[in-house]
Amino acid sequence: MARPIWTGTLSFGLLNVPIRLMTAERRVDLHFRMLDQRNNQPVRYERVNAESGEEVPWKDIVKAYEYSKGNYVVLEESDIRNAAAEAHETVEIDAFIDADQLTPAYFEKPYFLVPGKKAEKGYVLLRETLKRTGKIGIARVVIRTREYLSAVMPRGKALLLVLLRYPQELVDLEEYRLPDKATSDYRIAAKEMTMAEQLIESMSSDWAPGDYRDEFRDRLRKVIDKRLKSKGVVTAEESADEAPAESASTNVVDFMALLKKSLDTNKRTPAKKAAPKATKKRAPTKAAKKAPAKRSAAKSKKTSGSKSRKTG
Repeated sequence: MARPIWTGTLSFGLLNVPIRLMTAERRVDLHFRMLDQRNNQPVRYERVNAESGEEVPWKDIVKAYEYSKGNYVVLEESDIRNAAAEAHETVEIDAFIDADQLTPAYFEKPYFLVPGKKAEKGYVLLRETLKRTGKIGIARVVIRTREYLSAVMPRGKALLLVLLRYPQELVDLEEYRLPDKATSDYRIAAKEMTMAEQLIESMSSDWAPGDYRDEFRDRLRKVIDKRLKSKGVVTAEESADEAPAESASTNVVDFMALLKKSLDTNKRTPAKKAAPKATKKRAPTKAAKKAPAKRSAAKSKKTSGSKSRKTG
């Protein structure tokens, strides 16, 4: 069983619920090592002094803030710890908001809040009340040495703690040119809007996360297995030529036709199929024949002259 990040309390108002903070994500990425292709030995990252080039041991490394080019202020670990809130083992809910007020852009990382021993009543009370009211709690929590903004929300039998991004970490939409005029300014007809709604309705279903897989990881895993079976020596396969992208030189698109076709097939417009992969004929390998060494004319003459002198 996974070990808790820390054990503490979930606090809202005067209520305190003993909890354990547990990770709610599992990393399944395939990790690669970098090798020196000359002898297949791992390449190490080394901490070196920028001036002397010498490796620096961990015990001699400190954290510092560069307040101007080449000028630093060194911080102690205690400085960083003290900058965080004093309640290092408390999820303290400051306020409750409507769940739909928090957009996904703020979500960063999930954790499960698991009740401690004999703490089920307070846990269930908060979970069910949040479900009934459609609210989520906005809280502050310290994990290791950093303080985070977070949201406490019900998810099935669990209370989920989601670390949030601060507003300063989000790019303002005003920095981008986005279409903000009325639909009529973009020549969107009422019939097009109606057909788009019908298409969305026809494609609507319940969210089933089990229907989705990381297909890139699966394909990469197959490539790795294939190379393992062939002792790491395989010929790279040529991928089929990608279909040419649609020209972006015109903004005239027949949305009505696309929507009607999508409704008729009850699915998204299919992507163009890549051209069938041509069978690649491998050229027969020929053993390299060593050409007989050619004697230079000068050497031949020299040898002939030598023989003539000996004969004479």
